[in-house]
Amino acid sequence: MKRAHKNLDVWRDSVELAISVYRLTENFPKSEIYGLTSQMRRAAVSVPSNIAEGAARTSPKEFLQFLNMAGGSLSELDTQLVIASELHYITDSSRQDLETTMDTIAMKLAGLISNVRKKLQ
Repeated sequence: MKRAHKNLDVWRDSVELAISVYRLTENFPKSEIYGLTSQMRRAAVSVPSNIAEGAARTSPKEFLQFLNMAGGSLSELDTQLVIASELHYITDSSRQDLETTMDTIAMKLAGLISNVRKKLQ
């Protein structure tokens, strides 16, 4: 099995992000287990999962589609972080740390998307 995604910095960074989100949400209220906790975890896991699935596709067009979905999941997680912060489930410091990580991932993802788009031209 070809595992090209493991060579991508953006994939490795997004795996670390998902782990951080899991750890962060461990202390959320139990009433959120099927709500915000679940949504944040799914969005976080979706980022590296979509990058990996796209990298396994044979066409650049398909890869681009999955990279765009990863970006959408990253935006979804960003919104959920704001909500968690407003509900005082996380500290401002935790939110800022994750936002910094997410900004780095977004920049790397944008660069990868740009490179894949060039292959389509």
